[in-house]
Amino acid sequence: MIPTLTGFAAAFLLLMVLFRALEWLRPAGQRLPMMRAGFWTDCAYWVFTPFATKVVTRLTVIAVVIPVALIAYGKLDRDLIENGFGPASRLPLWLQGVLIIVLSDFVSYWMHRLFHGRRLWAFHVVHHSSVALDWLAAVRVQPVNDAIMRVASVMPVVAMGFAPKAAAGVAPILTFMAIFIHANLDWDWGPLRGVIASPRFHRWHHTSEEEGRDKNFAGIFPVWDILFGTYYMPAGRTPLRFGTDTPVPQSLWGQLVYPFRRG
Repeated sequence: MIPTLTGFAAAFLLLMVLFRALEWLRPAGQRLPMMRAGFWTDCAYWVFTPFATKVVTRLTVIAVVIPVALIAYGKLDRDLIENGFGPASRLPLWLQGVLIIVLSDFVSYWMHRLFHGRRLWAFHVVHHSSVALDWLAAVRVQPVNDAIMRVASVMPVVAMGFAPKAAAGVAPILTFMAIFIHANLDWDWGPLRGVIASPRFHRWHHTSEEEGRDKNFAGIFPVWDILFGTYYMPAGRTPLRFGTDTPVPQSLWGQLVYPFRRG
């Protein structure tokens, strides 16, 4: 589906109303002003990301999938790529969708950790530059960061024979989830807090406070953090400060070129 300005404007307004309403459930001192720091930069990202970043990511994924498909399938066939091959492709689509989500989240966990390393941090720090963290900050993603993460997630799915179309039905849910976990909320899922990512879980990942740094890398399933020693959810507390010590420009253009101009 081709994105339209009207569609994204409508989605923006709907999400703005929804999350502002939810934020009013917080104590007055913990709410953010409408025009909080970085608001206009993130509004610019809201338009830039679907119309520019996602195009770059899509072209990059296609460029990588072609050789992977040639190696895995022995030929380049669009229908074969969409429907998969081998045992994985014969599973019910709903089960393929579940397995794709789990596999992709596992890969994304490790890629996320790599982006916190010295080599890739300059691209990822843009996402961490929000000092006023809320749902809109979710779209603050440098294009190279987005492309590399998506390629890393897609490659094993294609190579193992899963049908990428199996995940199409849950894609909108996952997109909303990525926005939701950035919300200015203290929510978690109670007994399931270690199963499904929540705003409180992800806010510890974005904090500039030392105790939460390099924690909670998972995007959907915190079990990866639990298994690999990066889980952090202190009882009854949420972080108060966000952002990064790395000096990042405040404008959209400044953040896009930052990784290439630093140093």
